[in-house]
Amino acid sequence: MLLSKTENPNIYKEPFPLYCVNLFIYHAKHCNPKRCTALKLGRLDLAILLYSVRDIPKTSLILDPFSEKALSPSDRTFTSITALDYSWEKELTFRRRFKNGRCLPYLVAANPVNFGKPTKLSTAEALASALYILGERSKALNILSKFRWGRTFMDLNQDALNLYAQAESSSDIIKIQEMIINQREVKK
Repeated sequence: MLLSKTENPNIYKEPFPLYCVNLFIYHAKHCNPKRCTALKLGRLDLAILLYSVRDIPKTSLILDPFSEKALSPSDRTFTSITALDYSWEKELTFRRRFKNGRCLPYLVAANPVNFGKPTKLSTAEALASALYILGERSKALNILSKFRWGRTFMDLNQDALNLYAQAESSSDIIKIQEMIINQREVKK
């Protein structure tokens, strides 16, 4: 978008400073290619697909569901995010832990394969969630807009994502996550 000299460029700013974030996806080829959100993101040039763990950039933030540290806004220092796309049934694929690994906080899936299941996110949901928490809301919404269920994902998780995005640290994320889980259990 071009701005005229009289327009204020600050009105287009996101709540946090924008930074260039590259998206990578390690794809283990465990899934149905017709339903794979990772392959779709690759076809749309929204992410770079990697087929070897060795190709993951050493300085990339890794979305690892088995990491002991939660993703938080304090992780904005990373210039790339790598999602791991592999079957949950084959979780032993990654016995080693990644130095820059972060797990996502409690969120509910909206994809057709795992609809309504907590923490069973598709790769697209995981990347969009990470971007949203890191302050890249427009990029997150752009990813979700490519899927029919993207709006549903936001409807299910908007409040939680907003709270997570306001946290300052990984320990804050854990506290918010516990509060959200407790609230959902009370509703049952």
